[in-house]
Amino acid sequence: MSRRKKMALGLSAAALAVGAGIGVAGVASATTTPTPSPSASASADAGTGSGTGHDGMGRHGGRGGERGGVQASALAQKLGVDEAKVTDALKAFREANKPSGPPAEGEKPDMAAREAALAKSLAASLGIDEAKVTAALDELRTAAQADRAAALKTRLDQAVTDGKLTQAEADAVTKAVQNGVIGGGGH
Repeated sequence: MSRRKKMALGLSAAALAVGAGIGVAGVASATTTPTPSPSASASADAGTGSGTGHDGMGRHGGRGGERGGVQASALAQKLGVDEAKVTDALKAFREANKPSGPPAEGEKPDMAAREAALAKSLAASLGIDEAKVTAALDELRTAAQADRAAALKTRLDQAVTDGKLTQAEADAVTKAVQNGVIGGGGH
């Protein structure tokens, strides 16, 4: 194996190890950090986004979010409808679309199809144009991705400042996340 390949392999392994370490540290700190209570002025940090708590889609928040879930309050605010109606519509969608089991090994759920079905279901349940629901979900997802990227950058910058990582290692982790190699940031 050439020296260049060994170096690339070593950097990749280091980036994965650092990413896993950051993830483990984040999960550990998430269990000891009190969860803030939601406020009426909650930011639009949903979509496939961030935030904390249960999202009405069968997933729980944690260290950065509700992976794949929609936060009812943010969506209700975007759509200009009552949060309780959105919560009920999300619960109805979740019940109607429960997977029968985990996906087969190596198979990923079609998130685009699921989001399209969610938009259609919410539009019908709330009496809102499907395009408006789709646009709101897209805006919330984009905002959540930006929030996650900013949070990762902050944590990596702090790790560099603390001497836990070099700038090159932090850059490698960022690139790995953006390219979907680790984490969930590069959608």
